[in-house]
Amino acid sequence: MPARSEETRTRSKSKHAVCRALEDHHVTMGGLPLRNLFADDPARGERMTAEAAGVYLDYSKNRINDETLKLLIELAEQAGLRARIDAMFRGEKINVTENRAVLHVALRAPKGASIIVDGQNVVPQVHAMLDKMADFANRVRSGQWKGHSGKRIRNVVNIGIGGSDLGPVMAYEALKYYSDRAMTFRFVSNVDGTDFVEATHDLDPAETLFIISSKTFTTLETMTNAQSARDWSLRGLGGDAKAVARHFVAVSTNAEKVAEFGIDTANMFEFWDWVGGRYSMDSAIGLSTILAIGPDHFRAMLAGFHVIDEHFRTTPFGRNLPVLMGLLGVWYNDFWGAQTVAVLPYDQYLKRFPAYLQQLTMESNGKHVRLDGTPVDTNTGPIYWGEPGTNGQHSFYQLIHQGTRLIPCDFIAFGQALNPLGRHHDMLLANVFAQTEALAFGKTPEQVKSEGTPDWLVPHRVFEGDRPSNTILMDRLTPAALGKLVALYEHSVFTQGTVWDIDSFDQWGVELGKVLAQRIIPELESKPEPKLGHDSSTNNLIRRYHKLKGET
Repeated sequence: MPARSEETRTRSKSKHAVCRALEDHHVTMGGLPLRNLFADDPARGERMTAEAAGVYLDYSKNRINDETLKLLIELAEQAGLRARIDAMFRGEKINVTENRAVLHVALRAPKGASIIVDGQNVVPQVHAMLDKMADFANRVRSGQWKGHSGKRIRNVVNIGIGGSDLGPVMAYEALKYYSDRAMTFRFVSNVDGTDFVEATHDLDPAETLFIISSKTFTTLETMTNAQSARDWSLRGLGGDAKAVARHFVAVSTNAEKVAEFGIDTANMFEFWDWVGGRYSMDSAIGLSTILAIGPDHFRAMLAGFHVIDEHFRTTPFGRNLPVLMGLLGVWYNDFWGAQTVAVLPYDQYLKRFPAYLQQLTMESNGKHVRLDGTPVDTNTGPIYWGEPGTNGQHSFYQLIHQGTRLIPCDFIAFGQALNPLGRHHDMLLANVFAQTEALAFGKTPEQVKSEGTPDWLVPHRVFEGDRPSNTILMDRLTPAALGKLVALYEHSVFTQGTVWDIDSFDQWGVELGKVLAQRIIPELESKPEPKLGHDSSTNNLIRRYHKLKGET
C-alpha cells in the first residue's frame, strides 16, 4: 500500500476534527431524553424519515437531532465516502489487500450497462451466466433434466460454507412462499457429519441433485461433505461413477478439480474474484435459489438489489437510506460505546436473516488496521444478532429494555402478510410499533407509582427508555423486496467501513484457524499418537481426544 498522500493526510485531519465535534456533541445529546426531543419537535416522527424504492425508514427514535445528522454527514464526506462509492461502481480495485475490484453491484446491473474491470466490460459475462442458470433451472423444474436412473429431480442439496451457504439458506427461507413446493431443498455446511446425515436421511439418491459450491473446489469442509455426498449417491445408484454427472453440478472456477470429481464441466457455473463470498447470493452461488423460485422471481430479486444500488450511488447522503443507517451505526459504536446491534425482523420467513447479516457485517468490518496497515483508533464491527419477532420479545428483549447495555435495534416489518390469517398480522405489527415506542420512551417512576405499585417494587418496573431503534417498513416480502433489503445492509456496511478507513472486502481473520486445522487433522488421524509440537493445552486436548476415541 503506497504512503498516504498530502490530500489524504489533510482529509484525515479534517475527519478527526469532525470526530472531536461529535464527541462534544455526544455529551450534549446524552442529556436530552427522547421524550424531550419529541415534545420539542412535534413533527419529528414525520420529519426524520426517508423513503426510496418502496423502503420506508423511520429513524426518529434515535438519540440524535439535526446537528447530529449534519456532523455525521460531514464525517462521511471527510472520510471520502462519495469518492469511494464512485470507485466501487467504476470497478476500481478497492479491496487493496487482495488487489481486487468489489463488484457485487455488477451481478444485478441491467443488460446494456458497462462496468469495466481490467479493460473488460463484465456485465455481458454476468448476463451470460444468469441465462445459463435460468436454462438449467427451467430444465430441472420442468422435469426435463433426469437423474441417472431416468427419474426426475425432486430434491436439491446445496453444499457450501460461509457465503456459499448463508446466502442461499437465507434466500430460500425468505422466499419460501414463492418456491416450488413439489421440490425439497436442503443445505449442508458444517463438517460435522450430523449435518449431512440429517439433510439426506429421507431422500432418494435417484431423485437428488447436489450443488457443490466452492470457488476453488478445495474448501476443506465443503469438499469433505461433497465426497460424502458422492459416496452416498453412488451407494444408492449401483456404484456407477457415470451417475455423478447426472446428480452433481458445481459452482466453481476450478474446471480441473470439478472434472476430477466427476462433474461435467458443462454443468459448472462460474463466478468471479471480484465477488466476495458474503456478497455472492445473487451470483451463481444463488443456483439453489433460482431452482427454488424460478428465473422470473430471481430476476425480480436482482432488480430489487439494483434499485437500491442506484439509490446508494446517486442520492445525497441526507436522504440516502444505507448511508443514514451506516452513519447511525457509527454514531452508536464510536461515540456511545454500543457493542452490538439487534436486527429484529417481524416476518417468520426472515428467520435466517440475522444469521446472514452476521457474516455480512462482522466478516466485513471486523478489522483492526486501516487500509494503510496502521492500527485503527476506534472500535470497528459491532456484533450483530437477532431473532424474528415476536419470539424475541419473550426472551432477550428484557435485556434491551432494562439491561445496562445500549443496544440499537433495527425493526423490519411489512404492511401486507403473505399468509393472512385472522388478526395475526395486525397483532404482529402492533408489537413492532409498541416495542419501538416502549424502547424510546419507557415508563417513568411517576407513571409506575400512579398505577398503585408499592414503593419497593417501583424500581423493578421502571423502564428508562432512550433505547434507540430504526423501523424499516415495506409493502410485502417479495423477491424484489428481499433484494432491496439485502442491498440496504450491504451498502450500510460499506459506509461504515469507509468511515473507519478499513478494507471491508477481505477476510484474513478466517485463515489462521484453517491453516492450523490442516496441521492438526493428521495428528488426530495418526496411529500411534504422533509427536506433538503445540502449546501444552492443545497437546493435552489432542491426547485426550485420542483417549476418547479409545486409541490409547
